[in-house]
Amino acid sequence: MSDINTLRRVLRESRTLAIVGLSADWFRPSNFAAKYMQAQGYRIIPVNPKYDEILGEKCYPSLSAIPEPVDLVDVFRKPADTPPIAAEAAAIGAGTLWLQIGVINDEARQIAENAGLTVVMDRCVKIEYARLFGGLNWFGVNTRLISSRRPTWLPH
Repeated sequence: MSDINTLRRVLRESRTLAIVGLSADWFRPSNFAAKYMQAQGYRIIPVNPKYDEILGEKCYPSLSAIPEPVDLVDVFRKPADTPPIAAEAAAIGAGTLWLQIGVINDEARQIAENAGLTVVMDRCVKIEYARLFGGLNWFGVNTRLISSRRPTWLPH
């Protein structure tokens, strides 16, 4: 489920992102992506048992420990770790399971889809947000979206 319309819908409708495997190290991709999404107005909930706080937000040891609703579960873990994460995402009522670049697991996809979640695999939430909502192309990156019309939701 990585067509442009699905990605746009997911990123537009999801406002609370639980990031599983978020690192407190500023140079890690998970931290960079989370900080970027936080700057775009998303609520970031770190999920990593090694930390108490990341990016100014309380860190939780698991998805089930989060005391508020989560729209999207973004996973920065190795593929073999993802099936239980998919089951936990379904159990907490998340709407989307997002597996980052290089994280591909058909069992996790099946678990999430069977529970009614939208699944995005092998994509970066930060890159997709920038590509679809106007960030990457401003820096000369080819987004493979060709149009002579500027989307109405972008600032003019």
